[in-house]
Formats: sequence, C-alpha cells, structure tokens
Amino acid sequence: MMDPHPTDLVGRALARIVAATPTADVVDIGGGSGTRAVPLALAGCRVVVVDASTDALASLARRADEAGVSDRITALQADADQLDAVLPPASADLVLYHHVVQDVDDPERSLAAAAAVLRVGGHLSVLVPGRLSAVLGEALGGRYASALAMLAAGPGDDRRYDVPSLRALMERAGVVVESVRGVGVVAALSGSRARPGDEPEIAELEERLGAHPVLGQIAGDLHGVGLSPAR
Repeated sequence: MMDPHPTDLVGRALARIVAATPTADVVDIGGGSGTRAVPLALAGCRVVVVDASTDALASLARRADEAGVSDRITALQADADQLDAVLPPASADLVLYHHVVQDVDDPERSLAAAAAVLRVGGHLSVLVPGRLSAVLGEALGGRYASALAMLAAGPGDDRRYDVPSLRALMERAGVVVESVRGVGVVAALSGSRARPGDEPEIAELEERLGAHPVLGQIAGDLHGVGLSPAR
C-alpha cells in the first residue's frame, strides 16, 4: 500500500487509483530518478520508466536497488516524442505523464501516444504547470511585461495550462476526463512561510483549494486524471 505524505496530493491520488489493483502495470513517462516509480513498485505494481536521461535512469536503478524493488521496475531510454516506438498499445493500467509537456515537440501527439498505452479502464495521470500561477508570479515580482505576455500567449501556447485547456488536451488524447484540480495553491501563495507542525492544516487547505473551481486555477501545477474508454 502506498503511503504518500499528507501534502502530496498527486501521490494520494495515485494511491487511490492503484488501491483497487495493487499489481497494476504502470508506465511512468519522464519518470526520471524514480520519485513515483519506487513507491508504486513498493506497493506491488510493475513499473516501466521511460526517460531520455541516462543519468536519471542510473539514479532510478540505484534507488530501486536500495528499496529492493529492482525486479519490479524496468527502465527504457527514449524520448517522450517516441512513445509509440517503444511501448506496446493497451499494455498498462496506469500511465503517468508528469511535467512532460514542456519537453516534447508536439504535446497533443505525445499525450495521445501515452493514452494509447492504456488498457480499457486504465487511468492517465497528467501533471502540467499552471498558467495563472506563473502569470501571478511574474506580476507579484514586478515583471509586468512578462505577465502580460503570458496572458496574451493563451492557454497551452507556452506549455502552461489552465483547467479548461488541460481538460481539452486530455480529451483530444482520447480519454474521458475524471478530474482536473490544482496542486500547490498554498505553496504558490505562501512561498516558504510554512512552519513545522503546519502539515495537517496545509494538507486540508491544499485539498480544498485544489478542488475549488476558481482558486484551484492559481495552483503551481494542475493534475488531471482520465479514464481510457472502450475502443
């Protein structure tokens, strides 16, 4: 069973997804050093990590070995633009596509290829930078021209999204969107002012604010969860 930190909203969402299928087949695209892969493997999942960085995959191997889950993690060196060449279709119960949109040439094509890896009923977890959080950050830092430029660019144009544009991106990839919520609303507003012992209150605030239809949009990240429909 996964046991993410109370303030790790994405980890908690993943834990709920895999709870029903502890031995799920998971693909972590851009999974780097195994921050998500190792806890999933410890929970009993079989995980394939796809990453272009040999250094990151070497770190993954060390972390998996230290955790005793090397037998449940497979590393593939490949770009996120080449998923259809390295991953068989309909082979996974859960696909993670976290902070990948910034690094691919064609986000729509890449995400559609990621969704194609899912079995019917499988879940796609997408994490992207929040557009409005970046705009506010520039404005609060006195970089008004940059903030205006971000607003003028439109959702997704600079690989930053708001809730409607992330939902649209996922729908075009072929999944049924179950939820899109903010992650890191409190962090975006308070910076590093949290004190020891504040974690329970922060966790509850993040949970509530992330689901708020307005305030969730100013989160540092947006997390979307989609379901692969019958084909």
